[in-house]
Amino acid sequence: MNRHHWWRDAVIYQVYVRSFLDSTGDGIGDLAGVRAGLPYLKKLGVDGIWLSPFYPSPQHDHGYDVADYRDVDPVFGDLAEFDRLVTAARRLGIRVLLDIVPNHCSSEHPWFRDALAAAPGSPERARFHFAPGRGPDGAEPPNNWHAMFGGPAWTRVTEPDGRPGQWYLHMFTPEQPDWNWREPEVAAEFDRTLRFWLDQGVDGFRIDVAAGLFKHPELPDSPDPEADARTRDSVNPLAWNQPEVHDVWRHWRSVCEEYTARDGRERLLVGEVSVPTAREHARYVRPDELHQAFFFDLLGAPWDADAFRKVISEAMLDIAGTGSTVTWVLNNHDQVRTVTRYGEPAGGSGLGAARARAAALLMLALPGAAYIYQGEELGLPEVVDLPDDVLTDPIFRRTGSRARIRDGCRVPLPWSGQASPFGFTSGAEGAKPWLPQPEYFAEYATHRALADTRSSWHLYRDGLQLRSAMPQLGEGALRWLDTQPGVLAFSRGEGLVCAVNFGTAPVPAPVAGTPLLASGPCPPGVLPGSTAAWWIDGS
Repeated sequence: MNRHHWWRDAVIYQVYVRSFLDSTGDGIGDLAGVRAGLPYLKKLGVDGIWLSPFYPSPQHDHGYDVADYRDVDPVFGDLAEFDRLVTAARRLGIRVLLDIVPNHCSSEHPWFRDALAAAPGSPERARFHFAPGRGPDGAEPPNNWHAMFGGPAWTRVTEPDGRPGQWYLHMFTPEQPDWNWREPEVAAEFDRTLRFWLDQGVDGFRIDVAAGLFKHPELPDSPDPEADARTRDSVNPLAWNQPEVHDVWRHWRSVCEEYTARDGRERLLVGEVSVPTAREHARYVRPDELHQAFFFDLLGAPWDADAFRKVISEAMLDIAGTGSTVTWVLNNHDQVRTVTRYGEPAGGSGLGAARARAAALLMLALPGAAYIYQGEELGLPEVVDLPDDVLTDPIFRRTGSRARIRDGCRVPLPWSGQASPFGFTSGAEGAKPWLPQPEYFAEYATHRALADTRSSWHLYRDGLQLRSAMPQLGEGALRWLDTQPGVLAFSRGEGLVCAVNFGTAPVPAPVAGTPLLASGPCPPGVLPGSTAAWWIDGS
């Protein structure tokens, strides 16, 4: 394994800071809580962590509305605590990635406040997308685009003289105005931000909305204006994936390589890239651009052997063909938890749980890097019955609909005990986490998972240990094996085989013998339905 290019086959754990571990007793996770949890993550065996935004923010979208890119919100700690976290992580051999949000900021960012106070056509407004409205009195938005979180993508402002004035663009919520990356001052400000955090010792960045930043320069009407809101994805070709964005990533890559040249410690850029095809995805990970970009097609694939084989093959052909490696994900803070997505009712232990375990082994056996969302290693299901009055997702506030809201995957982790707060908060008895934890979380608490060798936690831990110890795994190639319908099998290097039965009936395994690692009870030579196993082919 080439340790200089550590990122090529790394396994990174996503820490959603608000929900990981609370050290202060206010019911909200914080940086000191992350530091306290580092030994747990070291035991699990991950190579690094990705921290969700902890910058000063009014929290309209839980930190993805950034008011100050170069500080820590007091609810999460301060810069001194961040330094302690980085130091502790480095001592344990765990790398630290920060979430950076370059497509938009908070409406409370000083530059946006300056823009509101300035006149139309001013340099302050040029940093954002301000435009006059349509119609005789400018009362209609400049174009027909819709925001991803519901409603129009434009909000009209009141000018300093009190009259209705221009409109500004926000592809998410009105509290998140989009930056205008055609204005050089914006690029220079983010350059300063990158260098600030690199000087603080971080190992890289996860880039939010990495296919965004630039909009079509004429801001024309879209032929499908509701596409983003309907899919809740960045599919409007006029607002996303503009060619100029690649110049930004080339520059950011050069900044990271400048720091690497100083001390030999390679910094990583991983992008949240939502584009229609694997071929377009591959453009973002060319040798002089991002090191990695999340490949979401595996996450979105139905539980079907042919569907999985198709998306894996396309990724290996188009993305690995650039010289990069594929970056596999099964979940994150924006998605329904894997157990529930695969059919598991809350609190149950049946089909969805078996499929989630099998998918985890499949992902960890694939060539390239993998990202694990916190709580997936515990087999946590989605919390689907949160009361309306506790929901915080701006999608719910904007649309009034619970469809595809994200609070259910962000409920704070259970660590210990039989009742909420399950060790999440250190506050006085009765302290409440920021989102309520269901009673059945007791079944998934970390202390129980570590004690039960049959738990999902041990499956992940054992898989990560084998992945580190076996040269066949991690970076490299795969070879598909012939199997019966409903079974997916491939070999990795020196005779290591990963097999997944997507059906429900037990079938003969692709190779004989006892598996090295299985996602469920796996008798020799037999692979039960919704099970995955790693085998050594002794033939």
